[in-house]
Amino acid sequence: MLIDFFYTLRAAKLPVSVKEFLMLLQALKLGVVGPKTPVSDNESAASGYAIDDFYFLARATLVKDEKHYDKFDRAFAAYFKGVEMVSDFTQKIALDWLKKTLELDLTPEQKAAIKKVGWDELMETLKKRLDEQKERHEGGNKWIGTGGTSPFGHGGFNPQGIRIGGAGKNKSAVKVWEQRAYRDYDDTQELGTRNIKVALRRLRKFAREGHVEELDLDNTIRSTAANAGWLDIKMRPERHNNVKVLLLMDVGGTMDDHIARVEELFSAAKTEFKHLEFYYFHNCVYDFVWKNNRRRFAEKFPTWDIVRKYNKDYKLIFIGDATMSPYEILQPGGSVEYSNEEAGAEWLARLTHAYPQFAWINPEPQGVWQYRQSISIVQQIMSQRMFPMTLKGLEDAMRLLSK
Repeated sequence: MLIDFFYTLRAAKLPVSVKEFLMLLQALKLGVVGPKTPVSDNESAASGYAIDDFYFLARATLVKDEKHYDKFDRAFAAYFKGVEMVSDFTQKIALDWLKKTLELDLTPEQKAAIKKVGWDELMETLKKRLDEQKERHEGGNKWIGTGGTSPFGHGGFNPQGIRIGGAGKNKSAVKVWEQRAYRDYDDTQELGTRNIKVALRRLRKFAREGHVEELDLDNTIRSTAANAGWLDIKMRPERHNNVKVLLLMDVGGTMDDHIARVEELFSAAKTEFKHLEFYYFHNCVYDFVWKNNRRRFAEKFPTWDIVRKYNKDYKLIFIGDATMSPYEILQPGGSVEYSNEEAGAEWLARLTHAYPQFAWINPEPQGVWQYRQSISIVQQIMSQRMFPMTLKGLEDAMRLLSK
């Protein structure tokens, strides 16, 4: 049984060795998890154990780098179908209130008739609902519930509300009441084309430094020819790309639709730029960013520290679809995940002031930009330095940053 599991992990391109696999089998036989009595064969190794215990043991023995956790999770779930991962998130709202049993089907006219509620009124009303509500509601337009037109809950429709539980389908929530798990972009992603690398090379600025290590082929050929064919090898100092890049990447939510393309760009950037620093944010930059999505609340990097750490020689590149509620950019407390003291627009302005050479790469098709209010707002803050994630867009952005 576990032999097939091992090959599933290898098929998922996880660097799992036979030695690590044997270590897992040994841990099972010694009763590290599950039953205390030793297990005698591979066939029974995974049986008799809680699936969560086996998951953590397998991950600890087989995965040596946290950047492979997401690949492992997907391969594990594919092999042990129906696996549910344990979450540390606790809800203060009764879970029964959020159980969806009704599917709402509204006509366009009915949807258009539903009134939008302003930010301040929305927040104040939610506080009242939390104080007043004592039971489950479904299909209504007022209380926290499911399948209705209320601005609080999920599974229904409201042009501007707070999603509590469930999964977003209309992408109209201005705030989300849940702890969501994002995954880091894979910087080992194989590129489907070399053109992205070629586009990024427009930003390279070479400087000669270090010892004589590199063969100067052109000069060697000329010198050998001038020396009547006697080989005359010429060396030159190795060249390094001195461009410094600070990369801030949007992750999660609507960016899930663009993971593959962003990973290609991320892989190319790590190859092309020796001095590359990267951080993640969600939707808009606020008072902190992070480098590891699994520990984004435990290991925060204050944005002010980023500005102080990297000087203005760095080229600042944002990667994000800029698709969000306008409140997330313009309103204090507008973040979908926590209550930010200052508006995202303030932080974007500080960053662009600290790094005069900046650009925003947007993976959303340029044809839809005019229909997204949030994109227009970010474009204004970016002084129209927003470029589509196309080869021409990348070339134009690199050309701008190289000036």
